[in-house]
Amino acid sequence: MGLTIATEPLPEADEPAEPLVADAERRAARVTLAEHGERLDRWLVAQHGEFSRSYLQTLVEGGQVLVDGQVACAASRRVRAGQWVEITLLPTLQSQAFRAEPIALAIVFEDEHLLVLDKPAGLVVHPAPGNWSGTVLNALLAHHDGAAVLPRAGIVHRLDKDTSGLMVVAKTLPAMTGLTRAIAAREVHREYLALVHGTLRQPSFTIEAPIGRDPVVRVKMAVVTDGKPARTDVALLATRDAYSGVRCTLHTGRTHQIRVHLASRGHALVSDTLYGGRPALGLVRQALHAWQLGFDHPVDGMPRQFKAALPTDLMAAWQQLGVGEPV
Repeated sequence: MGLTIATEPLPEADEPAEPLVADAERRAARVTLAEHGERLDRWLVAQHGEFSRSYLQTLVEGGQVLVDGQVACAASRRVRAGQWVEITLLPTLQSQAFRAEPIALAIVFEDEHLLVLDKPAGLVVHPAPGNWSGTVLNALLAHHDGAAVLPRAGIVHRLDKDTSGLMVVAKTLPAMTGLTRAIAAREVHREYLALVHGTLRQPSFTIEAPIGRDPVVRVKMAVVTDGKPARTDVALLATRDAYSGVRCTLHTGRTHQIRVHLASRGHALVSDTLYGGRPALGLVRQALHAWQLGFDHPVDGMPRQFKAALPTDLMAAWQQLGVGEPV
């Protein structure tokens, strides 16, 4: 889907985040009699409980743990009473993520309080496991000095990596507060264009179904009874050869909302393999574009409306449905 509301937790990482280690830190301790015979990795977890076992195992494998002055290469080795164990805690990837990087941004609008971006597919918005650099956040830190003192560099919502289109970013704390409140109050108008599998039988309909973490596959979201309320309005724009082009209007901003809602109705997005959408129409990424964004400026109160043309890959796919400009 597109947006994730900043007044709620942003999408969780697949694994818990490590504590931030900005600089290498060396720690040492002696093995007690009660700890004799314990696995090295488990002993390290007991000593440094703020870090995960997998992170500490990585340090062992990297030669960052010494036992009586000798490199310990096996996390499964047993420690003995009286041994002196030293560990060098290297900077975590997360601690190195919030750094400025000279990444070009397609800026649709900018003033002293906010900017509106047209994010290309393939660009990650916020650092997370597997994408600790090269993100919109890194680009914002390089774009203006104020980003460094704002939570998440001013990011108030996200687009998925392979979703293209519009997103608004705050440049000041008053703007961030105002935008966050507007999103929470559902005062930000957001429309998406999507290509889906199947022929829709109704010209328009609303999907109102709660969304939460998939109980089986944790990287997915799903319609679940104990999920958070979610509503998407869907309007049919074109259909041909078992594919349909739709406009989706969001009333909430759950993780993967449009993708999950449409897939739950048997209309997975084209090329959205995570939710069962097969590659088609020449697309190698999910067929979703945040094409329209509207809100009242959080500082001057003036209404703002923005549109982003379909990128080349999606335009070519829509044309196969016989539509030049879908809206």
